[in-house]
Amino acid sequence: MTDEEWAVVRPLLPVPGWLRGRGGQPEAYCHRAILDAVRYLVDNGIKWRAMPADFPPWDRVYAFFRRWRDHALVKEFHDRLRGRVREGAGRDAEPTAGVIDSQSVKADAVVGADSRGFDGGKLINGRKRHVVVDTLGLLLGVMVTAADTGDRAAAKVLLAQVADEHHRLELVWADGGYTGSLVGHCLAAFALVLAIVRRSDDVKGFVVLPKRWIVERLFAHLMRSRRLVRDFERRTTSAEAMVYWSMTMIMTRRLARPHSARG
Repeated sequence: MTDEEWAVVRPLLPVPGWLRGRGGQPEAYCHRAILDAVRYLVDNGIKWRAMPADFPPWDRVYAFFRRWRDHALVKEFHDRLRGRVREGAGRDAEPTAGVIDSQSVKADAVVGADSRGFDGGKLINGRKRHVVVDTLGLLLGVMVTAADTGDRAAAKVLLAQVADEHHRLELVWADGGYTGSLVGHCLAAFALVLAIVRRSDDVKGFVVLPKRWIVERLFAHLMRSRRLVRDFERRTTSAEAMVYWSMTMIMTRRLARPHSARG
């Protein structure tokens, strides 16, 4: 991180348990160095044991990553950054509308058969990332499943989580894969309008569809992180944490840029 990025990140970091009187002991390494190590791994796609000597030992970095994953600290950090980005763009911290979609990616050999599958539509053997983003393209929720999991089945679980965390959310756009009983279920269970953005049958070739391009842009950003080009994580929770880490890098860079560069 640059000094400007660290100035943005430092006040938003979760407070360690030992500072809140919850026991434990201080980290042996500077948080900035550990954060840089995790960011390096996500951005460059290296193995944990291949961590360069410039960073803290790989096992200490992994222990930090695992603790932040298991206690949802990376999500807490991500959500604080997202609120800052939204406020900087002149929006309320909490969104009222979003977009849902999924992305199938190939899985590495370490991914077990219990969490991988074959997506017949994309012809991919691996996992599927289900995401909900706001109208700025910022992540509201992510769930990683086997690639053969249906979009509607996963959306019921993911939208329940997102609606519970974002009480102002009223409208979510989706593609034709989310039609059927899911529309009525969202309205009845979550008071959420699921609007289907359809592609016209008369149009040929590539066409940018309203609202749906927002989530596709997020997938493009994720694929710039080499660790996310293929799913290398044994646990789906680790795969979800990697997505959050990738988004924290994107938002940190955005917040650290001068106002003139953002425009």
